[in-house]
Amino acid sequence: MDSAYCGSRLRTVRRLTRVVNVGGVAVGGANPIRLQSMTTSDTEDVAATLAQCIQLAEVGCEIIRITAPNKAAAQALKLIHQQFRAAGFKQPLVADIHFLPSAAMEAVEHVEKVRVNPGNYADKKKFAVREYTDAQYGEELERLHEAFSPLVLRAKVLGRALRIGSNHGSLSDRIMNRFGDSPLGMVESALEFVRICESHGLRDLVLSMKSSNPKVMVEAYRLAALRMREEGMDYPLHLGVTEAGEGEDARIKSAIGIGSLLADGLGDTIRVSLTEDAWHEIPVCRQLVKAVDAFQPATIEASRAPQVADEAACGGIDPYVFNRRATESIVLSKSCHAGSSDVPRVVVRSSFSLSETALAAKEVIDAHARQREARVEGLLVRYESNADATGLAALRQGLESVVQTIFVEVDATLPAEFPFKGLGANLVVVRTHNRFSRPEDTRAWAEACAAAHVTLAINTEAEYLSDIVDALEALPVGRRLVCATHNGAFTHALGEYRRMVNELSRLGFAGVPLWIRSTAQQHAGVGPAYPDQLLHASVLAGGLLVDGLGDLVSCEVPTSFDKRLTLAYDILQGARARQTKTEYIACPSCGRTLFDIQSTTLKVKARTDHLKGVTIAVMGCIVNGPGEMADADFGYVGGAPGKINLYVGKTPVKFNIPQEEAVDRLVDLIKEKGKWIAP
Repeated sequence: MDSAYCGSRLRTVRRLTRVVNVGGVAVGGANPIRLQSMTTSDTEDVAATLAQCIQLAEVGCEIIRITAPNKAAAQALKLIHQQFRAAGFKQPLVADIHFLPSAAMEAVEHVEKVRVNPGNYADKKKFAVREYTDAQYGEELERLHEAFSPLVLRAKVLGRALRIGSNHGSLSDRIMNRFGDSPLGMVESALEFVRICESHGLRDLVLSMKSSNPKVMVEAYRLAALRMREEGMDYPLHLGVTEAGEGEDARIKSAIGIGSLLADGLGDTIRVSLTEDAWHEIPVCRQLVKAVDAFQPATIEASRAPQVADEAACGGIDPYVFNRRATESIVLSKSCHAGSSDVPRVVVRSSFSLSETALAAKEVIDAHARQREARVEGLLVRYESNADATGLAALRQGLESVVQTIFVEVDATLPAEFPFKGLGANLVVVRTHNRFSRPEDTRAWAEACAAAHVTLAINTEAEYLSDIVDALEALPVGRRLVCATHNGAFTHALGEYRRMVNELSRLGFAGVPLWIRSTAQQHAGVGPAYPDQLLHASVLAGGLLVDGLGDLVSCEVPTSFDKRLTLAYDILQGARARQTKTEYIACPSCGRTLFDIQSTTLKVKARTDHLKGVTIAVMGCIVNGPGEMADADFGYVGGAPGKINLYVGKTPVKFNIPQEEAVDRLVDLIKEKGKWIAP
């Protein structure tokens, strides 16, 4: 397979799609990215669902989805739709269907679009192991054709759109046994249904490939875009990270998955799935689109195929299968190494200058370091002149028990006479090489660092890497790393790092480690608000991490030391690159949810959020629960109204526990499996 899932990996060229009309809202083509959400009420409660539809419309939701888990709920859509229109709202309504073709056939009569899950529309998921012959597989496809065709034909007559929405957590046993629990399985599952639609001449289709794991989600959408291009399809994509949870963690996961795809030009409509009130999702959607635009506004180009010159392969990284880029190991300290054989390390920019006392700095860092790790792995300080040498020495002495390594960013005008001697080990010098720099000066710094056994981080741009070959060669393996500098407004920062990886490989330095820096300059385009900066940093760092790039990460946003430190670790966790706290997979709730998902999630967190390295899923029902819990340690899943089933991985082990006892029983189960530690 080639890497041509998008127009360019180096700049944002929006993928050209056909325009799909959803009740008067045009999705795809050159239209804006459409913002979606979903009601959380019982659909049969018409008044409550209507009220939520109105509230969503009033905050700017452009397409509103409502679950129809049975025929009665699908029938309720008629009144909801009528009363919504009577109230003066024009937003299209979408029926969300799982399991029941009869509910879909009822719903298509009343709403502008129907979403079907190809994993369970005509299949049951039993986690069965079975080998299909080609003939048997063909028979299964014929059965699908027969089961799905009535909806397709009725949608065509009524002018309805369909969304074929694959979920990583609910692939059918048939797909699982042919393609595995994989992004390829998600794509092939959807394409089987697309081909049925096309056989009947229905092409008002939108596709989605959702997963709670941003790495899986990104790979699946890339593969979907590639497979559609290979088959001459041009359907719009609906982007979303499912079961993202609540709070900042959910926003980070969504930004990593949705944002990195938007930056690559994929995606025509988005939903940020939060375990919060549905109307909180729309402002986050809007902020996320803005954060991606701050990298580089998307261009629309006539050619549907990628430009050959832009078809960057990311230094040999396969964009459809996660593989971390192989890099050299850097010794930051005796207990902390950076490189592909270790987890990505966190560098945090200081909130103080070297003129401040080391004692004050220690108070700041010591208070916050306990939140994550025993010691701060990398502390970044600014060294303006050699007058700061005394402050640096005092800082190193005062923070020896708290900080693994000090990263000293030197002023570009300083000669290579930095006083290395006497400062000891655990030091990284950071120097910028740009269009104003002389290669011989950068080489002099490299030679000075090599002589002092100090690591040099060169902050540069891909186009200047050829100027610093001598400097990189002067540094021994394990004492050199690179990072990308900010090079102007509206720079495609992901593309710049990808350029660097390709250029390093071309120049013979494929193993040089990469430091991902999300800097204040890069955040200038999104404004000063921290929620915007959080999304912007998550798209940049998280998008590169799911590419397999990055050995160190820093989020140098204009906020507190505490938030800079926490954000970097949270992005690593959201990208599944490093786990430093309890991981939660929680659905956003809908009319299928069998308990109060928001309050329950908070209760589960209150009891378990100290369990570093444990993953817990909180699911309202069984639609996606067992599948999305495949990589979770434990699951808390609604089995019936007021009753909870507990899982270990994807295996149910305790059934019909009263909801008021379920959190205690979950804790007991974690203890039973040896995963519990005292708070």
